[in-house]
Amino acid sequence: MAEGDLLMSGSERERAHVVRQALEHRLGQREASERLGISVRQFKRLVRSWREEGDAGLVSRQRGQASDNQLAEGQRTRISGLLKDQYHDFGPTLAAEKLLELDGIAISRETIRRLQIGLGLWKPKSRRVRRVFQLRERRPRFGELIQIDGSPHDRFEGRDRRQSARLVRGPGASLHSDRVHRRRDEPPDGVALRAG
Repeated sequence: MAEGDLLMSGSERERAHVVRQALEHRLGQREASERLGISVRQFKRLVRSWREEGDAGLVSRQRGQASDNQLAEGQRTRISGLLKDQYHDFGPTLAAEKLLELDGIAISRETIRRLQIGLGLWKPKSRRVRRVFQLRERRPRFGELIQIDGSPHDRFEGRDRRQSARLVRGPGASLHSDRVHRRRDEPPDGVALRAG
């Protein structure tokens, strides 16, 4: 990076643009703060830091800094050595438990997992690809896709002939046709169509 170059994220560039518009009186402070999703008071702080330092005043001061929550280098080296020597065939959860129990080191299993991946002792699980199920369109013509169910029963317990109840189900289960058949030579009766 050349001397004088300033790296800004997209949101920081947007902030600089909105601050300039507010200083040119094209936007009010309230509207500008709503556009950025911050309070008016915070927007006034941004304007003040932009006036003092220019675009550099809007860049996060934490950029390039080490996290306050990271492991100290000595502790990281000690844990890495223990993982390689004593716990090389342990999973992250068991390794974290044994480090606490035997070595007195309290560390999260996620940190152990990241250290093991870095050391080549653990392979991260590949994420399962979500399958996309295409919704089926309704059929364009009536009766193109039907389901028929027939079940012959001795419904009258020997007092009458066997009957067969038939159910015809239309597309999307929006049409039902019920018929009761008595004999082959007798036409079907009791035909009822209903939507539902």
